[in-house]
Amino acid sequence: MKNRSKRYTTAAALVPAGKTYGLEEAVGTVKKFPAPKFDPTVTVSFHLGVDPRKSDQMVRGSVALPHGSGKNVRVAVFAAGAAAEAATAAGAEFVGFEELIKRVQGGFTDFDVAIATPDAMTEVRKIARVLGPRGLMPNPKTGTVTDDTAKAVKEVKAGRIDYKLDKNGNISGAVGKASFTEEALVDNARAFIESVVRAKPPSAKGNFVRSVTVAASMSPGIPLESGAYTKSV
Repeated sequence: MKNRSKRYTTAAALVPAGKTYGLEEAVGTVKKFPAPKFDPTVTVSFHLGVDPRKSDQMVRGSVALPHGSGKNVRVAVFAAGAAAEAATAAGAEFVGFEELIKRVQGGFTDFDVAIATPDAMTEVRKIARVLGPRGLMPNPKTGTVTDDTAKAVKEVKAGRIDYKLDKNGNISGAVGKASFTEEALVDNARAFIESVVRAKPPSAKGNFVRSVTVAASMSPGIPLESGAYTKSV
């Protein structure tokens, strides 16, 4: 048995064992949890009925949260010339090409999202071993490989999140902070859930969504009625 804090135990008492929740009720319950000394991040996590070992069953994508993520997203952009200037003007924290690649080769990964122009990808692929395991590798499917660096930077900072299936068949995404209104959290969570459901691979058979859970940092998870998400939206 783990030693749980009094705050966690109080929160867990609000989540009866075996009960599943509608999205609105789940978010309302999260808002009732005792507040810690920081603003917890609210996440939605999926366990999917796909085989992560099969390339044709990979699930990944991106979604713009209607109310933003509440997170200060640090962006690195691998680009040169006008694309680099546009990225800097749009608010990217780290912009460069060869010098930035050398920094990453040296272990620098102090950013949340990486964006690259198509021309830069030949060199960026050389640091895939650094970026890939951290989920930072630019990818056209998530809009992070593009010539329009300004648009990509603005979208990421406005609340676009990228997601990707892990080796255990799970996907998780931050949909806001506990301080958000219930309506904002519900809107953000619904947008994320619908995006993941739409990303179901054609080769996936059977029950695509095995389970969905809403949780706040250092608090118990709240299971959603996953049956509502077994069909495409």
